[in-house]
Amino acid sequence: MSKKIICTNKKAYHDYTIEATMETGIVLTGPEVKSLRAGRANLRDGYAAVEKDEVWLHNVHISPYSHATNIESDPLRTRKLLLNRREIRKLAGKVREKGFALIPTKMYFIASGKVKVELALARGKKQYDKRADLKRKQSDREIEREYKSR
Repeated sequence: MSKKIICTNKKAYHDYTIEATMETGIVLTGPEVKSLRAGRANLRDGYAAVEKDEVWLHNVHISPYSHATNIESDPLRTRKLLLNRREIRKLAGKVREKGFALIPTKMYFIASGKVKVELALARGKKQYDKRADLKRKQSDREIEREYKSR
């Protein structure tokens, strides 16, 4: 299955420990899809929330399409995510647990031309966890450099 990645949320991997991921559909308007084809989206401050047995995506910025004629769209509008009822109930139960959040990590096109969002069930990291991860990554890079030079 080929994917054309529109954007990724690198900050999510730094700020959160990813427990699980799932692929969801998203409800968009025509000009938003055209804008996504041009790669004009930002997931950095985005999050998802379960409200009345539906999952909504908040704070995801999709820039307005420049050649759209009569539709004035809000770039930060709340967008509905498409999941089946069983998945929504499962996510709602997990989110109620302490420290869990729903964070979008990737947005991409699949082979049929539909836009999908990879949603992660994540737990927030403490500052000392972030520092430890950076030190571990840095030491791994140094070890890798030593192996390459030999």
